[in-house]
This record gives sequence, structure tokens and C-alpha cells, in this order.
Amino acid sequence: MSLQWTAFPLHPETPEEGRSLASLFAGRHLDLPAMLAHLQGTAAALGLPFTARTMTYNSRRAQELAKYAEAQGRGPIFHRLVFEAYFARGENIARHEVLREIAGAAGLDPPAAEEVVRQGRYKGAVDRDWQRCRAMGITAVPTFHMNGRQVVGAPPPGAIEALARAAGAAPRA
Repeated sequence: MSLQWTAFPLHPETPEEGRSLASLFAGRHLDLPAMLAHLQGTAAALGLPFTARTMTYNSRRAQELAKYAEAQGRGPIFHRLVFEAYFARGENIARHEVLREIAGAAGLDPPAAEEVVRQGRYKGAVDRDWQRCRAMGITAVPTFHMNGRQVVGAPPPGAIEALARAAGAAPRA
């Protein structure tokens, strides 16, 4: 059984200043307030910080910096801090200033981290992640993918467990 996790900006055309969620989902006949309420409820049930934000931001730079953080042994804390900045505080993670602050809080040298992003040192690694996601048919984050099956978004309780069982996983004793 294989469980794969990755993230990529689903809308790489999003400008640095961001884009409103209303604009992003325009014409899709979605109930945005209900979607956000569902996400907020799911996050609360899992003990995760989440705010009902109105904007989306391009995560490309954050992903490149995450690759650097992982190479420096600071990946888990960096991922947590980016999650909190984006989902709990609604910060624009495309901005260099925001990423510098997160890098420092994660124990990375902020000027070195900024230089890594400016030079595009991890651009190829992120590009490969995007290609893999497209090949797997991933169109939303999060997506849980096991043995060719997927659960997308903030699923109801038990959905990921059902996915794992369908992929052949057995519960621990």
C-alpha cells in the first residue's frame, strides 16, 4: 500500500497579491460560506487552527522554501508554521517578508532562506511534485491517495479510514 502526500498551488496563475475566493469560485454555483464553515468545523474537530478567510494566495514560494527547510531538517516545523500563517491567520505566503518571518521562526537563517527562493534552488523539485500530482489526477488540496483511490478535501469522519481499508490496510490491534 502506498500513501502519498504532496501539495501544490492549484491555481499557479494567482498573482502575488492574491485573489479573492469569491473570484476564484465564481460561476461554479458553490456555497462558499457553507464550504468555509465545513472546513472550519472539520479543523476545530481536529484541533487545528483555521479562520474563514476571503483570499487565496500563491503557495509556490512557500513550497520551494519548504523543500529547503526539509533539506535542513526543519521541514515539520516549517510546514506547521506555514499552515498556521495561511489557514489560521490568513497571511499572504507569497510575500517574501512573510516567508522570511516563518523561516526564522522555523529555525532557518532568514537571509539564506530568502536567497534560496530568489535563486529558485528548489524550483525543479517543486515542478516535479506538480507533474506527479497532475499525473495522479489531483485537483484539490488536501487529497489522500492510496493505491489509485482518492479522498479529496475535508472528508467526513471515517472516509480516510475507509480509503485505507479499501487499499488493504488492517486496523492495529
